[in-house]
Amino acid sequence: MIGARKTRRNDSRVIVHFDYDCFYASVFENENPALKSLPLAVQQKQIVVTCNYEARRRGLHKLALISEAKKIVPDLVIVLGEELGRFRDASKDLYRYLEGFTWSGKVERLGFDEVFMDITDIVDYNQNLLNPNDLAHSFFSLERNDPTVGFTFDATIFAGHTYPPQQMPSAISNSQGNDWLTTRLILGSHFAQHLRLGLDEEKGYTSSVGISTNKLLSKLVGNLNKPKAQTTLLPPYDMLEDGISYNAENTQESNVTMFIDGHDIGKIPGIGFKMAQRIRNHVLSRPPESGTGSGWGGTKESVTVRDVRLFPGMGPEMLERILGGPGVERGIGSKAWGLINGIDDTEIQKAKKVPSQISIEDTYGRLDTMPQVLKELRRLATSLIKRMHTDLLEDDDDPESGSGSKKRWSANPKTVRLSTRPRPPPNADGTRTRSFNRISRSGPLPSFVFNLNNGIDSIVERLVQECLVPMFKRLHPPHAVWNLSLINIGVTNMVETAREDGGGAGGRDISKMFKRQESTLREWRVADRDVPPDPVHGNDNNHHHNHQQAEPSAGDGAPNDDNDHDDNDDILASSEDAIYETQQNSIDDAWQEEEDDDDERPSCEICRRCGAMMPAFAIPAHERFHSLEQEEE
Repeated sequence: MIGARKTRRNDSRVIVHFDYDCFYASVFENENPALKSLPLAVQQKQIVVTCNYEARRRGLHKLALISEAKKIVPDLVIVLGEELGRFRDASKDLYRYLEGFTWSGKVERLGFDEVFMDITDIVDYNQNLLNPNDLAHSFFSLERNDPTVGFTFDATIFAGHTYPPQQMPSAISNSQGNDWLTTRLILGSHFAQHLRLGLDEEKGYTSSVGISTNKLLSKLVGNLNKPKAQTTLLPPYDMLEDGISYNAENTQESNVTMFIDGHDIGKIPGIGFKMAQRIRNHVLSRPPESGTGSGWGGTKESVTVRDVRLFPGMGPEMLERILGGPGVERGIGSKAWGLINGIDDTEIQKAKKVPSQISIEDTYGRLDTMPQVLKELRRLATSLIKRMHTDLLEDDDDPESGSGSKKRWSANPKTVRLSTRPRPPPNADGTRTRSFNRISRSGPLPSFVFNLNNGIDSIVERLVQECLVPMFKRLHPPHAVWNLSLINIGVTNMVETAREDGGGAGGRDISKMFKRQESTLREWRVADRDVPPDPVHGNDNNHHHNHQQAEPSAGDGAPNDDNDHDDNDDILASSEDAIYETQQNSIDDAWQEEEDDDDERPSCEICRRCGAMMPAFAIPAHERFHSLEQEEE
């Protein structure tokens, strides 16, 4: 107990964990609502990878063999889940929905069906808005800049379930000195409920939600009440003293300790299978008795967090000796000790606009001929290209395109990688050693992959024949004997392209800006060409009139004469004071269309050498261009 008490905590954050209920089955149910009332199982290979709650109510569990599942639930509806595209698309849609409510962008997806959100900044903001004299009639603001967007709530009670369960909803209490954290968790619970109900009503997906101060606790506490529910872990998170002395009688136990103590050590996120096995071996002073299908990492004996925490001498140093070794990160003992005490300072990663890599793979019982390999390469490459189109293409709203539905690449992967996993030859006794080792080859991704005018089939065939087959032959020479258990094709080394919002590796797409500027300023362009002088009349009034008309006459027909507009692409405005202000506004409008989020419109300047008008930031590069011209001369 003392060791846990001395471990430092940081509970300034508010973290929410969403776990979509029976996600894979729910995707099919959303596609076909008639399935919601039927027992439904999703099949991959010959296994039930998941099933809905109606099937679970009848005794079916995931990872059961299909043959066994049909015996348990004779009227079971089975759907194939081999193609992951529908799940990926649904997951991205739900992710975008949740991300739309954040201010910091700290939304992290874990697999297809889990999402972490750091809502600390939203809670900070709303905590400052609370009226302590009327907490029961509070308003939760969802936007900083619009106080009307939000919802009313009672800031004296938690939304949903709590741990420990409260007999009756109770108001904030100052007696234990936890009012600050309690208020923050109350705010987090109401915000989480708003999002959870929104997912159900607007998207048709239910979820189980946990609210606490780090990823570890929010994920674990969300498991307590499933499905369609949420749970908040109540303070105190530290052991509290009465201010006089420290002993068992006057110390209130931490709810974190009480909650996490009952979990098996292998159920703690961040403590993997091998780590849990080593800890069990040490606590039991022997390997745990193994079992099949048991719930504790393949053992019949559960070693709880409490068993580990109270083991004589247990602490960071002992865990370092148990878990450390060659190739293990330094400080693993302190990290594991923190997790055992409910401490997890891992940050929620900000949302990435594009993935770091995209890969497709499949496993095989036997794959040992080139025709089989070619068939699989084509199939996997087709899935890869479709994935790239799904994940990396975005709408191109460029008016020059002539179509609102035209697509553009948000990122270009530069490298393609082929990986295989050869099956080891059989041993002398006929058994085969299991191997997870992969071998890989990589190379530049051909540019034809990004051609959106060609069909997927033609791109796939070229990619297979010109790229993947040569890689495969370098991995497995033609005369060698091989038998593969896995093939993986992936693209990596993503380079983001310029985006309309100014993001991406290239920043604002300046080529688009100049195209729009060209279109906007076309009617104001003054063509630089010789024209006969205007006739001079003796009448002063006529002279004045002709002087007013001299500026347009210099470029007469230029705005409408498409054959002449290329004579000079620069905007010669330095001597045309009468139209300078209009040109300035037109350029600003072109920039404003390019990025509506800018608070300040960019100023424009005129090049002293050639008279071209351009944004101020482009002047240094433009002058450098003139300098290079002089050097070449």
